[in-house]
Amino acid sequence: MMKLKQQLTIAFIISVLSLIGFSFMAFTISANEYLKFDEDVISLVQGWESPLLTDIMKFFTYIGSTDSLIILSLVILFFLYRVLKHRLELVLFTAVIVGSPLLNLMVKLFFQRARPDLHRLIDIGGYSFPSGHAMNAFSLYGILTFLLWRHITARWARILLILFSMMMILSIGISRIYLGVHYPSDIIAGYLAGGCWIAISIWFFQRYQDRRKNKDR
Repeated sequence: MMKLKQQLTIAFIISVLSLIGFSFMAFTISANEYLKFDEDVISLVQGWESPLLTDIMKFFTYIGSTDSLIILSLVILFFLYRVLKHRLELVLFTAVIVGSPLLNLMVKLFFQRARPDLHRLIDIGGYSFPSGHAMNAFSLYGILTFLLWRHITARWARILLILFSMMMILSIGISRIYLGVHYPSDIIAGYLAGGCWIAISIWFFQRYQDRRKNKDR
């Protein structure tokens, strides 16, 4: 019971901190206070430009696209069902993955921030804040890490899991800056929004599991 309370407390704190961080980003964006920061980071990241790196960044951007998200999610759902056989975890995973792009779309329509027009390497439409790629990547690999962590006991495997998830999340976010379709503040806001969404989802998931166990008793 103590462990559950600690997990719920941690999830709540993460959701609140992420929401505060996102609210701060949203306020500064509205006040145009981050534009200098954005331009400096974009200049730094795009200073690495090379044909090989451009191909790599396009690959990571594709991995973070909606089409790839759907394919990866279906594969993960199949794995969770066939190997782990935890149906409640399928519900949690599906809720996070489906809810993330929908929430991102609503927030984008609210802020309607135009994409940067400094040096684009790919063409894309839509609004910029917060980054859908960053938010979806954080949601996908974040919830995957949470679910697999519960079934992995080896310390080295847990470390590899965290490192892999961090690499994918950061690579997808940086690829959007490199390709010139997002401000760095869009990426940070996407991560914060994804973190808030995952934490809230996990909080409700843990609460439901606890109530279910108490009812069975």
